Amino acid sequence: MYVREPTYEVSYMFKKILVPVDGSSHSIKALSVAADFVKRYGSAVTVLVVDDGTLESMERVMETVASVFRKSGANAKIKTLKLEPNTSVATTIVEEVLKEGYDLVVISARGRSVNPDLIIGSVALSVIVNVPVSVFVIR
Repeated sequence: MYVREPTYEVSYMFKKILVPVDGSSHSIKALSVAADFVKRYGSAVTVLVVDDGTLESMERVMETVASVFRKSGANAKIKTLKLEPNTSVATTIVEEVLKEGYDLVVISARGRSVNPDLIIGSVALSVIVNVPVSVFVIR
């Protein structure tokens, strides 16, 4: 009986991945998933940090991102964007996806929300609804 070799359709579907990070422990989980895509499928990952003025320390966030990828042995590009006046973090993420042509967004369901009862945060929900590409939500 002939058994076909396994194919890696994922490597063709998700070549360019965006991972929005806000420094929360939830968003760090999304980094680990993205690093796995790099190692298994050769995807190119861009980590996006939107500076909305509320992040405790951009340097700490950047170091955490670099540390996750260093430990996993994967590479990623880190991009920071300053939040424009009269816009939102979600809008900035959606505009980045549209401008750069990503195939997949890997995002945590919750970010820095103080309410632990929330199943999904407003930024994640807005990104899911508004981007024209696949979204991998990490809970």
